[in-house]
Amino acid sequence: MAVSNLDMHALFVLGDLRAQLVKQFQSRFVYVTEQSAEGIYIAEIDTETALVVDDKPRLELKVGDHFRAAVLPSREGGKFEIKFRDIKLTVYGLGEYAFVDTAEGHGIVFKEGHTVVTVFAAKEQLQGTLSKTLKAVTGKAAKWRKGELTFKASDK
Repeated sequence: MAVSNLDMHALFVLGDLRAQLVKQFQSRFVYVTEQSAEGIYIAEIDTETALVVDDKPRLELKVGDHFRAAVLPSREGGKFEIKFRDIKLTVYGLGEYAFVDTAEGHGIVFKEGHTVVTVFAAKEQLQGTLSKTLKAVTGKAAKWRKGELTFKASDK
């Protein structure tokens, strides 16, 4: 039987990451992208029509049926689990996410393997070519060259 715990360091780091994610969903339009060397998938979430639930005691954030993020215990002391579409991403701490800012808004890029998921809070609804704008946002932290991902993580 696996022993799982949530140590104080994980609670502090991952709990703060969850709080930053909650801030993203205070914007009217949030864009969630899944990107790999093969391509990009984009979802626009209007937070006025999608129910955003910030469950602080359970350290969980739910956005309609689209998105879920939660701090959970693990053997390593804690993990941050993100579910979006068919993706289930697990972040264990520093080095696996990056904060990015652009003129259009701010976001968090999460990395697992050769895939990244970006949660981008736009200052206003993005017009025109979404993929170009959102690829540029993700490109501040993640780049693919010859199919290999290089990722520039945030320090805090």
